[in-house]
Amino acid sequence: MSAESPPDAAAPVSRAAVTMLLSVMFINMLGFGIVVPLLPFYAHSFNAPAWQIALIFSAYSMGGFFGEPFWGRLSDRIGRKPLLVSTLAANCVCYGLLAFAPNVFFAFVIRFFGGMFAGNGSVVQGYIADVTPPEERAGRMSRMGASWNIGMIVGPTVGGWLAHPAAGPAGFRIPLLAASALAGIAALGVFLIIRESRRPVVEYVKPPSRWVMTGYSLRHPVIGRLMMLTFLVGCAFTGIEANFGLWAQARFAWTPQNLGTCFAVTGVVAAISQFFVTGPLSKRFGEARMLAIGMAGMVLACVAQPFSPSGLVTIGLMAVLALFQSVAFPNSGALMSRAIDPDHQGQIMGLNNAMGAVARFFGPLGAGMAFTYVSINSPFFLAAAIVAPSILLATSAGRAAAASGDADRLGMPGTAGSPPPASATSTARERLTA
Repeated sequence: MSAESPPDAAAPVSRAAVTMLLSVMFINMLGFGIVVPLLPFYAHSFNAPAWQIALIFSAYSMGGFFGEPFWGRLSDRIGRKPLLVSTLAANCVCYGLLAFAPNVFFAFVIRFFGGMFAGNGSVVQGYIADVTPPEERAGRMSRMGASWNIGMIVGPTVGGWLAHPAAGPAGFRIPLLAASALAGIAALGVFLIIRESRRPVVEYVKPPSRWVMTGYSLRHPVIGRLMMLTFLVGCAFTGIEANFGLWAQARFAWTPQNLGTCFAVTGVVAAISQFFVTGPLSKRFGEARMLAIGMAGMVLACVAQPFSPSGLVTIGLMAVLALFQSVAFPNSGALMSRAIDPDHQGQIMGLNNAMGAVARFFGPLGAGMAFTYVSINSPFFLAAAIVAPSILLATSAGRAAAASGDADRLGMPGTAGSPPPASATSTARERLTA
């Protein structure tokens, strides 16, 4: 049982708030993009084997596993803005500490806490769901992904050119400190620009644990399938992400600069797709169908990558992979948001993102072991084998969503064993008008 507090004086917010939030996310993802392509070389500068490099990748996701559902659930209660500000500020500190990590162990610990505080994607998704009608969510979810990819256009390139691998760990301090500064700018931007999309909620009954809500979510005919899809696809593609730098270095002797260029090209392709392609295709052909088509294209791109004869073809195949990925995944978030009652968007999105975080732990670790002990091409084949069954999950989730409509929305269970009741709380969308 819950009740809303008196309305916040700043509650009415224009639709421009969504655009401003995506702009701040661009700054945040710019800092994230600086770090991602450097991690293999950063860990290698400590003379770490491939599996330890993968572990540093996984540490970020381990932190996200704890952060995503916690921040999402808390944002449903106290609001989105304060959590975005605090988590971005904490990430600013973590990037700064990572720049001066003395060994792999400290890098792992710092990366873990950085992932925990960066696990605010569910808060952003909850904000977008708060202010967006259901029929427009695929388009806006795709724009949220586009803001991420635009940050990735500039971030990897800047990180690659600022890094100096020959100098050892010190050669990576400048890009990491730049990431720290950008996270601080993002926190300040949220504080100054973004208005709160929810009124705080006072809860008189302690809500069920994340494990109880996970059980309800997994049994839900739409959300359960999409959460499983998130896990499988996350395992596959974070395995590629964690080992791509090492693979490109082994195949084509790539440097951080080459890797940064590849990420920049794929970011441009993904951003263009998500701004101009994903939304219209989803409206015309349906979210579930485009989710399945996008994943089928990703399978083909993964199978083709090990046969790439040159770095130029590799960049092209990564661009194709990014294209199909950008077509697919905004639809997953849109489908899920339709099946959740408005007052628990952050909590359930957080559980889904936590499922992805678990996948991002096992994916890089498994792919790193395969890279080391099987072949350098095995992460791509492994990814294709894992994603292929997910196509069936996408189609079945779409059928279940079409059959249930809005009548089977997942909310907060009242008591153990009882079905979640429909929400009685008004949505933020009614307050956030143009």
